Amino acid sequence: MVRLRRIGDGPGVDRGRDGPSGRRALRSVPGPATAPAAVARAGPNPYGRTAREERAAALVDAVRLRLAESGVPPTAGSVATALRAARPPLGGDDALDTVRSLCAELVGAGPLDRLLAAPDVTDVLVNGPEEIWFDRGGGLHRATGVRFAGPEAVRRLAHRLATAAGRRLDDARPWVDARLPDGTRLHAVLPPIAAGCTHISLRVCRPRPFSLDELVAGGALPSRGGELLAAVVRARLSLLVSGGTGTGKTTLLAALLGLVGPEERIVVAEDSAELRPDHPHVVRLQGRPPNQEGLGELTLRDLVRQALRMRPDRLVIGEVRGPEVADLLAALNTGHEGGTGTVHANTAADVPVRLEALGSLAGLDRPALHSQLRAALDLVVHLVREPGTGRRRVAEIHTLDGDRRGLAVTTPAVTFTADGATVPGPGWGRLTGLLAARGAGVEEDPP
Repeated sequence: MVRLRRIGDGPGVDRGRDGPSGRRALRSVPGPATAPAAVARAGPNPYGRTAREERAAALVDAVRLRLAESGVPPTAGSVATALRAARPPLGGDDALDTVRSLCAELVGAGPLDRLLAAPDVTDVLVNGPEEIWFDRGGGLHRATGVRFAGPEAVRRLAHRLATAAGRRLDDARPWVDARLPDGTRLHAVLPPIAAGCTHISLRVCRPRPFSLDELVAGGALPSRGGELLAAVVRARLSLLVSGGTGTGKTTLLAALLGLVGPEERIVVAEDSAELRPDHPHVVRLQGRPPNQEGLGELTLRDLVRQALRMRPDRLVIGEVRGPEVADLLAALNTGHEGGTGTVHANTAADVPVRLEALGSLAGLDRPALHSQLRAALDLVVHLVREPGTGRRRVAEIHTLDGDRRGLAVTTPAVTFTADGATVPGPGWGRLTGLLAARGAGVEEDPP
């Protein structure tokens, strides 16, 4: 028996390109009764799957088809009903395990579910059917005992996750950067952009953000550093959190926003919603890519302009990486104190240069950018990731000053060493002066 289904109807369906009419072509797809036979006719298994894995794949196809025919959503109950209708030779415990694995395959992340469910896993990366890596905060490790049936299984998972995020992923748009319903950040790239196999990158979002005290307890910064940052938040100083990819910028920013008074309104603008501070009054705005016709795009610059009309006490940009830097600096220069965001930079001293490059995208010349930067920004908090151990920590706090040419430069106020020591810098006096002027003074003696 051969059944016809529209290409793209389900994660397990062979997908084709759009025809000249713009409609999806229909292809013959083996039904569950012919799936084992089709596997047998295919000759030697090209992906090295065991007979058990072949039977499991055929069972998934059978359950998927029954769910599609019945039109019910793939919940645990409907999957169990479809499994009983398929009449596999399973006992009670085996049937329960099969239902769990089928739910993971049909509505979850398939073989990645076990990794994503681990409380200490921060990233899961898929480079191929058997090339799966994960990070527990101490660097990447290769996952053992976790594999996909083949490249098509990886591609199907990428399609399903993109659909769950409400985004398009196909040959016309072979990449996606989105947020899944549970907060996990998804990035996927299809061949031929990704050589050999679909690549999937998942960054796990904690159900509850870290508090500043928890970051101190975890060694991300010393207790004196926690006291300084808490005073910075109370003083409503404007700052940027800088660092490389994966250094914990968003984690630290969320912890700092959790210290904002409950009477204040926080408005967050992000390309992909990631910041979830523990605060009772947070308004979150998220950008949107253009649709298939190239329409409907909402840029981060659009969001910043709308955020300014929403009566923010604290304006937050999740990541400053484009012309929106001009709107942020303009806002911080017009009474919006305590604004913050993150920016990619190798060192705190590189932040003015990085913002200068971004400001050029908005048409700001060098003198205008630096004059606004000096007036708008008070501090830069820089994070690093230790080589070898992969430990993320706050490395230093810099103040903003001007050089003889009137350009903005950063001055180290305090440095936190890898062994937990706190070393004052030439900007220490300016930092304590800023805090004292806002009524959030700390001990003026160097740490």
